[in-house]
Amino acid sequence: MKTKIITSCLLLLSLFKMNSQDFVKPFTIGESRILKSAILNENRTLNIYLPEGFDKTKSYPVIYLLDGSANEDFLHIVGLVQFYKMQFNMPDFLVVGIANVDRKRDFTFHTDLKDLQKDYPTTGHSVKFIEFIEKELQPFINKTYKTTETKYIIGQSLGGLLATEILLKKPSLFTHYLIVSPSLWWDNESLLKEANHLLEQQKVMNQYVYISVGMQEDKIMVKEAQEIASILKKSNQKLKVEYLPLEKENHATVLHQSISEAFKKLFPFKD
Repeated sequence: MKTKIITSCLLLLSLFKMNSQDFVKPFTIGESRILKSAILNENRTLNIYLPEGFDKTKSYPVIYLLDGSANEDFLHIVGLVQFYKMQFNMPDFLVVGIANVDRKRDFTFHTDLKDLQKDYPTTGHSVKFIEFIEKELQPFINKTYKTTETKYIIGQSLGGLLATEILLKKPSLFTHYLIVSPSLWWDNESLLKEANHLLEQQKVMNQYVYISVGMQEDKIMVKEAQEIASILKKSNQKLKVEYLPLEKENHATVLHQSISEAFKKLFPFKD
């Protein structure tokens, strides 16, 4: 009798295990694509978040995320997008995470400073990377998916430096700039010093620009974020500029909280 009971129990356990395995399936939030870049002469990985209920026939605004590797900022920024869609007035977005190959190369412009050349031996190729964004990346996304004219860029630190360079030199590439703790110390603050002149050279600019910095960061980083925000606000352009210092954040903690606050401003809470 005991043998029959044990046998029956083992049979039930094996059936339960089989049934449990039948319900296991991958949990995916999008797709990863490889874009062969002739400009950069390399393959670039794109991590792409597709909103729940993604419809190929519908057009979506796009967030382009620098430092968009799977082990960098992609997942937690996508989490914020999903949260603000669920709880606030954020529409569905595609998120294009641009995985890094060499961010020190791609996010910095040329410098003659010997100490930076030593510390950043591959530096100085932001012009090519911006060309890649304009001529290869955005056309690829627009061809692969249906998109609207709304295009965000998110960049922190050296990524913030690149986003600022694009804003000042190629502003039409994006409609919204979310710039966090930009490394404007680069090349003895040459981009910051040129900012007024570069703004004067542009046609009418009406982009949304959000600049944030952690008040626990290096004093130079804080000063420069304040200065670029002030320059943009005082320019003759029709930019909508918001500056948000975050009292408790440092360079390691500022990005997530900063983008959360940006989305909170852009997409107010649903009543």
